[in-house]
Amino acid sequence: MTIKERKKSLKILGNFLSQFQKDAIHKKNNIPHNELFVDVLQQLISRAYEQNPWFTKENVLFALHSWAEALQPEKIDRWFEMEDFKDNVTPKTVGVIMAGNIPLVGFHDFISVLASGHRIKAKLSSNDKLLLPLLAKYLIYLNADYKNRIEFVDGTLKDIDAVIATGSNNTARYFDYYFGKYPHIIRQNRNSVAVLTGNETAEELNLLADDIMRYFGLGCRNVSKIFVPEKYDFNSLFAALLKYKHLIDYQKYANNYDYNKAVYLMSVDEHVRNSLIDNGLILLKQDSRYASPIGTLFYEYYKSVEDVNTILDHDKDKIQTVVSHIPEIKNRINFGTTQSPELWDYADGVNTVAFLNNLA
Repeated sequence: MTIKERKKSLKILGNFLSQFQKDAIHKKNNIPHNELFVDVLQQLISRAYEQNPWFTKENVLFALHSWAEALQPEKIDRWFEMEDFKDNVTPKTVGVIMAGNIPLVGFHDFISVLASGHRIKAKLSSNDKLLLPLLAKYLIYLNADYKNRIEFVDGTLKDIDAVIATGSNNTARYFDYYFGKYPHIIRQNRNSVAVLTGNETAEELNLLADDIMRYFGLGCRNVSKIFVPEKYDFNSLFAALLKYKHLIDYQKYANNYDYNKAVYLMSVDEHVRNSLIDNGLILLKQDSRYASPIGTLFYEYYKSVEDVNTILDHDKDKIQTVVSHIPEIKNRINFGTTQSPELWDYADGVNTVAFLNNLA
């Protein structure tokens, strides 16, 4: 399959996904095979929620919309220009083990393998097994050659040439044991952080609320911890977070929030109890760790930006993204962008396409 064909199919897929906006579904005309797929995908959004209650309609629509934004024609062209995609590739079979913490979390690996001209053998998470197969079928309708390049498996990955696997720190050790003999990318737990000054605008805090609360905070790109200066006033941040106050009416989220609150309040550690801040929606707990549980946001005080940079550099293997408006913060991204990565924003800072191109 030529580069031109790969780009064309991705652009049509992006146009198809553009019908799924953050608030609703807006059907378009002149989209190939739309009559076969748009209503089915709409039905699968409801089924995805029945299968995994964390996949609300709001969250699935946001995921579809974000990928539609990423797959705009000019962005696809830029991606192909940035990377050394090859035209005449002898396809390798790449096994991809996908996580299921947020909707379509494995989509970037999926399109990266196909854009590189290889075959994908994907093992889906039981939490997210409905959406991607339909998008794969749509690609097959666009170009029948994809039928021989896309396979979904339930059991053990066999007959593969390389592996991309995403999981927890524990499963990463398992992946390394079983797949270490292959060329591989093995990802483990990472979290995102924000570094605040106390001078953020209301709009920046509003966008930070999205970075924290989108997908119930379940994604590795969700901000799970904030660094704040000493004597930081949390009131403005709390006010911004309350745009998500409806989440406390969602039973699964409320159960996690209530459980963690009870654990913290009953802690034998007086510092844990005294440092806990609660606004009825989310708990703020002073903690040096990064992976805060659902319904909780960790915070840590800092004395200088240099101190924060030192910490972030030391813990870089634990951090996915850093949100801040402080110019001196290394590798920072803008507020509100954590859950809308571009095609060239690679997980864990590892260039997936470069890895795939080296297989050819």
